[in-house]
Amino acid sequence: MNNYFKEIFKGVWEKNPTFVLGIGMCATLAVSVSISNALWMGVATTFVLIGSNILVSAIRNITPSHIRIPIFIIIIAAFTTIVDLALKAYQPSVYKSLGIFIPLIVVNCIILGRAEEFAAKNTIFNSILDGLGMGLGFTLNLSVLSIIREITGANKLLGYQLIPGMKPALLMILAPGAFFTLGLLLWGMNVIKARTARFKQTE
Repeated sequence: MNNYFKEIFKGVWEKNPTFVLGIGMCATLAVSVSISNALWMGVATTFVLIGSNILVSAIRNITPSHIRIPIFIIIIAAFTTIVDLALKAYQPSVYKSLGIFIPLIVVNCIILGRAEEFAAKNTIFNSILDGLGMGLGFTLNLSVLSIIREITGANKLLGYQLIPGMKPALLMILAPGAFFTLGLLLWGMNVIKARTARFKQTE
C-alpha cells in the first residue's frame, strides 16, 4: 500500500512535472489566469495521462521499438480528441475559454514522457498510478499558480470579487505576471528541497 501511495505522490513532489522536471510550461503559463481554467485543464490532462498510460502499457510487449514514438503519439492524440469533443459537447464555455490549449495536450511533454519513461516498461496498474500522480501534480501546479494570479491580478477567485475597492495588479494576469509567479514558485520549491536535503544529512 505504501508503494502505491509513493507512486502517486512522486508526481506531486519528487517528480513534479513543472516545478521539478520543468515540462508542460506552455499550458501552465497560458491557462493559469483563473482557477476554473486550471482545474479543467488539470482534469483533461489527467484523463489523457491515465488513458494513454493504460493503453501504452497494455501493448508494450507487442510494440515495435523503432516505431514506438509514433504509436504513442497516435494513442495520446486519440484520448486528446475524446477530451476535446466531450468538452465541446458538454462544457462549451470551458471549451471556448481553454481554446487551442485542449488540442495542444497531444504535444504536452508530460504525457509522451510518462508513456516512454514509465508506461512502456511497467504494468497497467502501476501505469494508472503514475498517470494519476503526474496528473495530480500538474493540476496542483496550475491551481497554485492560477490562485495567486487571479487574486493579485483580478481581485477575484472563482469569479467572485474578494476585497471591494481594492485595485488589482493587472500585470499579474498578463504574460509577465505568469513568468514572475512561476519564478517565485520555482524558487520556493528549490529552497524547500535544499532544506529538506540538509535536514536528512544531519540525521
